[in-house]
Amino acid sequence: MSGVTLQLEYSIDADVSLEFAWKYRTDIATWNDPPARFILDEPFITGAQGTTLLPEQPALHWSIREVRPLEMFVIKMPLERALLSFEWRFDALSDRRTKMTQKIVLSGDNAAAFAGQVREGFGPGLADGMKRIATEMQAAAASFKGAARKTQRRI
Repeated sequence: MSGVTLQLEYSIDADVSLEFAWKYRTDIATWNDPPARFILDEPFITGAQGTTLLPEQPALHWSIREVRPLEMFVIKMPLERALLSFEWRFDALSDRRTKMTQKIVLSGDNAAAFAGQVREGFGPGLADGMKRIATEMQAAAASFKGAARKTQRRI
């Protein structure tokens, strides 16, 4: 495959621990991007195969190509003579704050044929999507902490 045709990247800080951010983002049940639905056929490990389902479109198949726990993971989606990659990086800023970065890369001999679609499909919503993920993650962490406090009071 040839070089990079398109790259989109956005980072956001979330008020959650690195461990919580990692666990939340690698739990496919938390992937909330309607109308898309996501299926992972195995645990979240290198080599696992997944599918994205969108209404009235063919299923999109992808695989987890690299996993470095608490650090990063890469999802790759093959296209016709092109490759679309989603790289997520996690950096602890403190015990309770994590920086998440998503980089979307389109490469390959035929990548130019998909550049407009990828730019239009991901570019305008990347920042808002990352903000939504951080907000949902923070709410889940707060809910988890609240439930843990209630359990401790009952004991």
